[in-house]
Amino acid sequence: MRIVFLGAPGSGKGTQAQRLVERHGIPQISTGDLLRAHVRDATELGRRAKAVMDAGQLVDDATILGMVRERLAEPDARGGFILDGFPRTIPQAEGLDRMLASIGQPLDAVVLFDIDPQLLVKRISGRRTCQDCGRVFNIHTAPAPSPPPCGGQCDAPRLMQRPDDKEETVAKRIGVYEAQTRPLADFYAAQGLLRSIDADAELPLVTARVESAIAPR
Repeated sequence: MRIVFLGAPGSGKGTQAQRLVERHGIPQISTGDLLRAHVRDATELGRRAKAVMDAGQLVDDATILGMVRERLAEPDARGGFILDGFPRTIPQAEGLDRMLASIGQPLDAVVLFDIDPQLLVKRISGRRTCQDCGRVFNIHTAPAPSPPPCGGQCDAPRLMQRPDDKEETVAKRIGVYEAQTRPLADFYAAQGLLRSIDADAELPLVTARVESAIAPR
C-alpha cells in the first residue's frame, strides 16, 4: 500500500494518515518532519538543507527526494507508506515517480481531500501539536482530552500552535496550494491513480471514504 495524500492545508490529511498508520501499520512520511530530523542530526543531507535555508532559499527537490529515498529504505516502509503533503509541485511529482520507479515501489493510489477552502480557516486555526510526541489534535473536531491522549504515548499532552497555523497565514498558504499543488490532481488523474473524496465530514466517515478509495481495484 503506497499512497500519496493530497489536499489543502487543514483538509485532514495528517489526521487521516495517523488513523491509517494505526490500522495498517505503515509509516506516515512527512517531508517537513524528515527535513527537521536531518537538520537536527546534522546528516549530510541535513547540512546541505541547512545551508540552503540559512541563505533564505527553499530546499531543492533533489535534497528532499534524497531524504524520502533514505526513509523508504527503512524496514517499517517495506509494506508500504503514506506520503503526507508531498509532492507539492509537478516537478516534485515527476522526480518522485522516477525515484519510486528506480527502487521498484510505484504508487498504488493518490487520495485528494476535497473541501471548501472557506471551511479550512477554522480547521487550521484550531490545530494543535503535542510538543512531546508530535501527534496532531484539533480543538474543534479532535481535542486532546479524547482518551487515550496521544494514543497512550503521553500522560498530559503539551499542546502548541504552529506559527503557520495562525489565521493570518492561512489565506496565503491556501493560495500557494491552489497555484502549485492543485494541478497535481490532473497529473495523477492522467496516470489513473487519483481518488477524490469529500473531506467535509466527521472523522470516522472520512476514514471510511479513505479506506474505500485505497482499496485494491
